[in-house]
Amino acid sequence: MAARLMQGNEACVEGALAAGCRFFAGYPITPSSEIAELLSRRLPQVGGSFIQMEDEIASIAAVIGASVGGVKAMTATSGPGFSLMQENIGYAAMAEIPCVIVNVQRTGPSTGLPTKPAQGDVMQARWGTHGDHPIIVLSPSSVMETFLLTVRAFNLSEKYRSPVILLMDEVVGHMRERVELPPPESLEITNRVAAHVPPEWYFPFEDPSTDVPPLAPFGEGYRYHITGLFHDRAGFPTERVDEIDAWIARAFGRIEQHRQDIISWEEDFPAGSRVLVVAYGATARSARHAVKLARAKRYRVGFLKLETIWPFPEEITERLARQCRRVIVPEMNLGQLALEVERVVGRQKVRRVNLANGEMITPQQILAAIEEK
Repeated sequence: MAARLMQGNEACVEGALAAGCRFFAGYPITPSSEIAELLSRRLPQVGGSFIQMEDEIASIAAVIGASVGGVKAMTATSGPGFSLMQENIGYAAMAEIPCVIVNVQRTGPSTGLPTKPAQGDVMQARWGTHGDHPIIVLSPSSVMETFLLTVRAFNLSEKYRSPVILLMDEVVGHMRERVELPPPESLEITNRVAAHVPPEWYFPFEDPSTDVPPLAPFGEGYRYHITGLFHDRAGFPTERVDEIDAWIARAFGRIEQHRQDIISWEEDFPAGSRVLVVAYGATARSARHAVKLARAKRYRVGFLKLETIWPFPEEITERLARQCRRVIVPEMNLGQLALEVERVVGRQKVRRVNLANGEMITPQQILAAIEEK
C-alpha cells in the first residue's frame, strides 16, 4: 500500500478492520472519539455494525454479547469510561469471552485533563476489576505499532479466549506519522477455535489439551449457559472446590503457559551497558532519544521498550537489568509499572522518572537520570 499520513487513532481503526472486527459499541470520550467516529463510517462499508450506546457500561456489555454471537468485537474509551467498564471486563474474563478494549489514556483521576496525555491506567488495566483474573495488555508507542498491536490484540483475544486491552495514550492516539500499512493478505489473522461436535455434546468450558475450549456462537444451533459465577464445564454455577480450582488453573494456565507467545518487546542493549532504560507507550519515544543523547556522550546505556505490559515481561527485564548498575523507568504517572520492575530487579536499583501533570516526559529529563552518579 502507498504511504499515508495517519493518526494513531486512525491506525487503530485500520488495524481492527484488518483483524476482522465487525462490531463496535462505544460512547464518545476524548481522546478516543476518533476511533468511534471513523468506525461509524467504515464498519457499514464492510458489512459490520456500529452502535453508539448510552454509556460505557452498556458499550462493553454490547461488545460481550456480539462476541458470544460469533463476531469479533471491540470498544474504545478513555479513563473515566474505562473505570465504568471494569465490572463487565471481569465478566468477560470469567466467562472467557474474547473482546478488545482500547483505552486511550488521559490525565486523571476523575475527568482530570481530557486532552492531556498520561499513563495512569497501568495498574487499573491489570487489577481494575475485582478478584484474581487473567488479562493481556498491550501498549503501542507509534502510529505503525498501533496498527500492528491492534491486529495482535484481536489475535490474542481470539486465540486465548480472553479480553485484551490496548493501552494507548493521548500522544500516540492523536499524533500523525507517515506509515505504509502492510497488504491485508500479508497479515497473520487468528480466528477462534470453532466447535466440531454436535450441540448436545458441546461443553463451552470443558478443559481440552490447549486450555482454551472451542467457543460456539449463539444462533448457530448451540445454546449454553453463561454466568459471571464460578461455573462447571457446562457453564452452570458451582460451589464445588474441585471445579473452581480447575477453572482457576485453566484460566491462568492458558496465559502463563504461553508467555513466550504473548509477550513482545524491543531491546537495544549493546554489550557492556551499565544503565538500562525501560519504557513503554509515548514515553518510550522520549526514552529512545535520551538513550541516543547519552550514547553520544559515551554513556553505556541499554534500552528496553515493552509492547506487552501485562503479563509483565519479567524474564527479559531481569536478564538485562542483571548486567546493569541502575534501571531507569520513566512513565507519565507517579510510578506504576516501576513497581513491577522493582519487584523483579530490586528497589535499590531502580530510578523513577515521573510526571502526572499532563506534560510529556522530555528526553532531557531522562538523560539527567542517566547522568546521575
